[in-house]
Amino acid sequence: MHRRGLVFVVGAVITATGLSMLLPVVVALGYREPGDALALLESAAIAVVAGGLAWKLVGRTGELSAREGFAAVALSWFAVALVGSLPYLISGAIDGPTNAFFESAAGFTTTGSSILPDPALLGKGMLLWRAQTQWLGGMGIIVLGVAILPLLGVGAVELARAESPGHSPDRLTPRFRETAKRLWWVYAAFTGVEVVMLCLGDMSLFDAVAHAFTTMSTGGFSTDSRSLAGFSAYSQWVVIVFMLLAGVSFALHFRGLQNPREYARNSEFRLYLFILGVASVFFLVGTLGGAIVTAVRNAVFTAVSLVTTTGFATADFGQWAVALQIGVVGLMFLGGMAGSTAGGVKTFRLGVLTSAARNDLRRIVHPRGVFVARLGRDPVSDAVVESVQSFFLFYVLLFGVGVLFLGMILSQAGSPIDVGTAASAVASALGNIGPGIGEVGPAGNYLEIPATGKWLLSFLMIMGRLEIFPVLLLLTRELWRK
Repeated sequence: MHRRGLVFVVGAVITATGLSMLLPVVVALGYREPGDALALLESAAIAVVAGGLAWKLVGRTGELSAREGFAAVALSWFAVALVGSLPYLISGAIDGPTNAFFESAAGFTTTGSSILPDPALLGKGMLLWRAQTQWLGGMGIIVLGVAILPLLGVGAVELARAESPGHSPDRLTPRFRETAKRLWWVYAAFTGVEVVMLCLGDMSLFDAVAHAFTTMSTGGFSTDSRSLAGFSAYSQWVVIVFMLLAGVSFALHFRGLQNPREYARNSEFRLYLFILGVASVFFLVGTLGGAIVTAVRNAVFTAVSLVTTTGFATADFGQWAVALQIGVVGLMFLGGMAGSTAGGVKTFRLGVLTSAARNDLRRIVHPRGVFVARLGRDPVSDAVVESVQSFFLFYVLLFGVGVLFLGMILSQAGSPIDVGTAASAVASALGNIGPGIGEVGPAGNYLEIPATGKWLLSFLMIMGRLEIFPVLLLLTRELWRK
């Protein structure tokens, strides 16, 4: 194990995170919030000094292996969540290290779970930092580092592979650093367009920027306690469009912007749209009864928000009929396309699992038959099928263990939260969604979850964002052997 390499990467990422706090400092000063500005500046100084010392002392190291890349990414994400909690703690905006770490982890992992009853009570500088954590975590802190920091060029592919959501990072150029730059340019461009579109509605420039940050990252943090229900129908439709775009592979966006036919040719994209359509119709049929225009908008918004794991809400689905709530929890497991900013299992894996399961049934009828798993017309190798099946097994096991442990924690604390609510909280954390049902639904928050439960959910958020394996690798003895 190249431990100096791990320290080097973690230090560099912490330094970059500290520097990113300077923008919220400027905003806090602009809104005459000297206390928040000072807290953000102190946090930035701590991060820059600590991170800078770490990677300066060990010096630049050689290439990282696959296992070292996975370990470096996992350690970096835990470190970044810790650093991200400093502004909340130093300013007093959030009480206690547990709540501050939970909010920070929910931000960087784009989960959107919050302990804040009303985020509008925060200052503008702190609200922007809260939204910015999601924007940075959406495309990936490591991928951003690879794009702008030459010092992270060592083992860039291995680092990106460990952080990128999906089965493997999609390379647009021979050098991954150039690929990372292009992905971030597309990401930033979509964010800018959304800001303009939202400003044309009822949002102020600040609200537009904050919501664009948390839409394109599929994060779900809002500046209003009512989420998107606090804004106009126009703003909600704009957010629907950009949530849908954020759930699409950004590599596909890059190709599609050059040749729109690329979208129609992509099998995973067609499956993604099909799932969104079915989910929208399901919610519409279940909630129809009032104004048809409002019902359609709420159904489509909820379906897109859940499938893309954004977590915004225009309706409290925690109060819907039980059958619809079951559908809500089920959609929490899906996720957008591989290579998007969405969490969950991903459309690619869902398609591969379905095809592999169908082939297993066909083998029963035709024992000597040779069947190849496919996504649309594209064949999928046996190695990829095995990888997908392994990931899904770990995902389901982690969900079950998470529900068991959270249930035990809630029971010991004498919490009134029921098992269904606990299960939705675990599914939401693992899928990086945010709101669950019941007390942790769109109209509630995670403040009443016991401290131990919050640490468990924070751990699951990071596990879900890194797609399990990098974090599991940290727990193996093989990783730390020299």
